[in-house]
Amino acid sequence: MDDLRVIVTRPLMQALPWVELLREAGIDAQALPLIDIEPVDDPSAVHAAWGRVAAAELVMFVSANAVQHFFALRPDGSTWPLSTLAGSTGPGTTAALQQAGLPAACIAEPLPGSSFDSESLWARLKARSWHDRRVMIVRGEDGRDWLAEQLREAGAVVEHVAAYRRVAPAPDNAARDLLAAAAAAPARHCWLFTSSEAVGHLCTLAPGVDWAPAHALASHLRIAQSARQAGFGDVRLVDARPAAVVEAIQQIRGHS
Repeated sequence: MDDLRVIVTRPLMQALPWVELLREAGIDAQALPLIDIEPVDDPSAVHAAWGRVAAAELVMFVSANAVQHFFALRPDGSTWPLSTLAGSTGPGTTAALQQAGLPAACIAEPLPGSSFDSESLWARLKARSWHDRRVMIVRGEDGRDWLAEQLREAGAVVEHVAAYRRVAPAPDNAARDLLAAAAAAPARHCWLFTSSEAVGHLCTLAPGVDWAPAHALASHLRIAQSARQAGFGDVRLVDARPAAVVEAIQQIRGHS
């Protein structure tokens, strides 16, 4: 199917590089952010958290957004201590940490060839001693607690720091037109989902649409399950690396 269009649902600042990358691979790609990112209303908790970074064994960042908003609120004069690890579950977050000035020795991420998720990061970290170690998890105002539970079971003292807010999108005219086109011809569209929340927002924005003929690429099993529950007929679990996503899209093209 040469006319297959891929819709990237990540927040706008993360979606645009993906659109550019896919277009360079000869794929018709469009951004339709299904999550918007906003700063927290009160930055005082993040400011205070910066004062505890040096006491932490690990500061885990759940996304590039977490990195960007946490470092945007760094108090003047604060530096990252070389004794504190910065946790990352994938290349986007790692790149954001590097752009923030952290050396590679401070960044802990899944081993090469692993999935980009909390489970793979924990597989690398669990051999360390976590008893009475302080861990900070930087995320939105809510989020998945799986890694925090593993760390607490291992004896760590875990706190969450909300550095941003994830909100439902307010589509502009172009986004509404793109959504209408996808709803009218679902078989000609492939949705790239990296969040279950994005799937939920799509269902809210387009209630009653039969997505059974549509294709979906999901970066995690739980996201794939959400897409199936939303009615997508062809749901494929895909590694979040660009080459893997391009390969999956090419497979859909070849079998459609």
